[in-house]
Amino acid sequence: MLHRRLLHPALLLLPLALLGAPSLQAREVAAPAEHVDADGPYVFRVGDQLRAKWICGDQVQMRTAPADADGTDFTPQCGYTHSVHVLPPVSPSVSVLPATPRIVAVSDIHGQYGVLVRLLRANKVIDAQDQWALGKDTLVIAGDVFDRGPQVTEAFWLLYGLQQQAAAAGGAVHFVLGNHETMVLYDDLRYVNPKYLRSAQLLGRSYPQLYAGDSVIGQWLRTRPVLLKIGDTLFLHGGISPEAVQLALDPATTNAAYQASLGMPKAEVKADPATAPLYDGKTSPIWYRGYFDGQLDSNGVQAVLDQLHLKRIVVGHTSMPHVSTFHGGRVIAIDSSIKNGENGELLFIENGTLSRGLLDGTRVPLAEGVPGVDG
Repeated sequence: MLHRRLLHPALLLLPLALLGAPSLQAREVAAPAEHVDADGPYVFRVGDQLRAKWICGDQVQMRTAPADADGTDFTPQCGYTHSVHVLPPVSPSVSVLPATPRIVAVSDIHGQYGVLVRLLRANKVIDAQDQWALGKDTLVIAGDVFDRGPQVTEAFWLLYGLQQQAAAAGGAVHFVLGNHETMVLYDDLRYVNPKYLRSAQLLGRSYPQLYAGDSVIGQWLRTRPVLLKIGDTLFLHGGISPEAVQLALDPATTNAAYQASLGMPKAEVKADPATAPLYDGKTSPIWYRGYFDGQLDSNGVQAVLDQLHLKRIVVGHTSMPHVSTFHGGRVIAIDSSIKNGENGELLFIENGTLSRGLLDGTRVPLAEGVPGVDG
């Protein structure tokens, strides 16, 4: 059970009704794929050892190496084509950071690693060898790497590695948890690609257990924030509803509450009054869509910004054809439908000037969104 002292008192005051995730009604878990060509690595901590597993041609391959204090390298067997450098367990990330001159943001990758790489290369976030090329600048991923697409594993390892490379260059990569990260970890598998259900069978674990606390990526996910404030901009997956403003007033406490609850059974987090507001399908930071569906007008958005001392909120979760501005620039929607595997865009914030980067590397103004239409 989540330790209550991690939770902001306001968590106990939010409404507990309407806890179901919107638009997830009758979907069932897919049958596992019959064959996995290539997947991995999945890296687990076993005492003072690291055990890496790949699935190559529907067969499990394994390597074990000491967990060195300076990090441990695993060369590719299949699946992710780059070597991975596994660090010792990392500490929880910070929740509030000072303004930085240049931020690039993307969200809702949903296993579309190929589109992500094309987009980052074209906009010079990474080089032709998929190494960090943004120097001292910042990349923010606003959630939802899991589910739908066929290259979730590759996307996670790319981001995990880029975070190390950016830090070494004086820059930063921040991964913000989305609703699909929490869904997978609490065993809601309705959107998992069948490939990964087969991988889990072959590895002898449930799919959520491939990202348990003893796995490298699972431990990393359990240290990521849901709310990240950089200067006057708040990044998160869903949005801050008026009912959840208190959660954003103390982002460090809210992030700790999410991190402590990740992996708890779905029924448990939704039945407990202390954790239910974190997962409320209508109002929580990982699910809210009210900026786009008419629930909240521009005056209401401004009231939220005023309470939080923000200029803008940047969110994913609600799919758009383009990176779009809503409510007079108060809300920026960056879920550009990468999940479809056909296209994608980046948000650039450069000394307060906003633009979007296209798949061919072109930079253009943000699209103008219309609440109730584009969402």
